[in-house]
Amino acid sequence: MATNRRIELLGPATGEWAEILTPNALAFVAALATEFEARRRELLARRQERWAALKAGRMPDFLPETAAIRGGDWRVASIPADFANRRTEITGPTDRRMVINALNSGANVFMSDFEDANAPSWENIVQGQVNLRDAIRRTIEFTSPDGREYRLNEQVATLAVRPRGWHLLEKHLHVDGEPVAGALFDFGLYFFHNARELMARGSGPYFYLPKMQSHLEARLWNDIFIYSQDRLGIPQGTIRATVLIEHILAAFEMEEILYELRDHSSGLNLGRWDYIYSFIKALNHRADLVFPDRAQVTMATHFLRSAAELVVYACHRHGAHALGGMSAFIPTRPDPEVNERALSQVPVDKEREASQGFDGAWVAHPDLVPTVQEIFNKAFRGDHQIDFVPETHVTAEDLLKIPTGAVTEAGLRNNISVALQYIEAWLGGRGAVAIFNLMEDVATAEIARSQIWQWVHYGTQLDDGRTIDAAMYRTIRDEELHSLTSGRTDHRFAQATELLDDLVLSAEFVEFLTLPGYRLLN
Repeated sequence: MATNRRIELLGPATGEWAEILTPNALAFVAALATEFEARRRELLARRQERWAALKAGRMPDFLPETAAIRGGDWRVASIPADFANRRTEITGPTDRRMVINALNSGANVFMSDFEDANAPSWENIVQGQVNLRDAIRRTIEFTSPDGREYRLNEQVATLAVRPRGWHLLEKHLHVDGEPVAGALFDFGLYFFHNARELMARGSGPYFYLPKMQSHLEARLWNDIFIYSQDRLGIPQGTIRATVLIEHILAAFEMEEILYELRDHSSGLNLGRWDYIYSFIKALNHRADLVFPDRAQVTMATHFLRSAAELVVYACHRHGAHALGGMSAFIPTRPDPEVNERALSQVPVDKEREASQGFDGAWVAHPDLVPTVQEIFNKAFRGDHQIDFVPETHVTAEDLLKIPTGAVTEAGLRNNISVALQYIEAWLGGRGAVAIFNLMEDVATAEIARSQIWQWVHYGTQLDDGRTIDAAMYRTIRDEELHSLTSGRTDHRFAQATELLDDLVLSAEFVEFLTLPGYRLLN
């Protein structure tokens, strides 16, 4: 591909990385940036305008200008054979052992993640592309330091890939002097190197699209798909994309998002953790919308149950998959009692989703695959239950109903500890971290730090009558730090503490912790 664009690669590209960062592949990414960067920036500016409107008192509602799309008889594209049964989807980062274990897990789908479960260091991003390339061609192998060898089974999960959200940049590749969007970098390299190979093996380039806030952002992705397929000579409609509904504003545009992507759509997934965080973020100016402890905000709460109901309706009305949330429990072999208690909660959550009409759900660990698989096997026959279209009467008030409950010292302490542990691990290059037997990623860390900000900012009262303020935060932070760093020298808790302090003590809410955090990554 000839180009007169100025392409500057600022990260190393040696060995296998050079096989990914080829001149033609980088030219393809540069073409995407040239064609679509202006629209990406316009949509990010529109996010700020909508945020300002919220602060001015204009609460979210369904769009009158798209009323004809909602409830219409249009259908999304037909379902590819290897993407029809999605009862259990496992998610995780793109490191080599994780890719092998996830594909071998028995799940129907592996969503390999360049976003929330990934710390976007240059090594993680480029090596992740190498790992996915090798997995698709079934050449991937890994030997651990203790000598254990990992190879793919004969039968593996269908692969889907989540690129970064629209707000993130890739600082190691500049086009005409500007860094490219992380989303275009991740999507572009993966599609360029693997689309034809996937098709030849009876699959296709399947994606998960994160962090969208409107149907106009879905329209941008659809135009990128059309452009990319044309440029590489791939038949239109080959790409399939599942959109994560993980922002409160997107909840009001579910059908519109499906409609914009209808020739490439594979459904919606309710990303519960980001969804909770987005509620706090979008309405951070409201002192009357303070959330209780994170542990109390379950899928049984009214606003999340209503969002789930709307996801199933929107998807099934138009022939698309509806995917449920994450079971984040991580088993610990030394403590079977903890495992038993936690595993007893998984069926409750997944049986609720199956009865609501979801076609499958996410897990964070292979040990949960059989449990979730069995629940959805019992719930319906065939590949899915898309033919079930529930009646729905979800209103704006339902989606905006604040969950009730207490704010406790234990909840505050847990948020501080989780945020510190996660940020420290993220700065060290790990994006998916087991903390207190739960798989924490950026989304859950965002909930933790946003709740701390909200509670400090509004002087929330604990259930024992004490008021949360900056002094209380610092006292508990120091206590947790002492526990976390005792006997350790090889850590980055000083940087993690500085970043967390900036986030939770700022007068204005910081939209994404990954934006200031990315400046600290290599």
